[in-house]
Amino acid sequence: MITGTHVIIHSAAPEADRDFFRDVLEYPHVDAGGGWLIFKLPPAELGVHPAEGPGTQELYLMCTDIAATMEQLAAKGVEFTHPVSDERWGRVTRLRLPGGGEVGLYEPRHPLATEL
Repeated sequence: MITGTHVIIHSAAPEADRDFFRDVLEYPHVDAGGGWLIFKLPPAELGVHPAEGPGTQELYLMCTDIAATMEQLAAKGVEFTHPVSDERWGRVTRLRLPGGGEVGLYEPRHPLATEL
């Protein structure tokens, strides 16, 4: 019935953000026409958290070693907007996309649904 998940990032600078996913993160992609790149993502999980009022959505990229991943990305010019926070469920930070948006970076400490 459901064959996948399609994530959309709205951006003030979509070309710059597409370049980031293509050149910095080196995600494979297809051209859907006119330079509109659609990226293959790593395996994903979905968590549903409680919210006060209308729900929102967030995107986190997962890694196995947040310090090493931050070092590799910083060497490519990536800016981190928050220090690493140690939470019960893992270690998290945020990085800035070239278009000004932010994406989370997450080293989980919980069992991974991607391993099911």
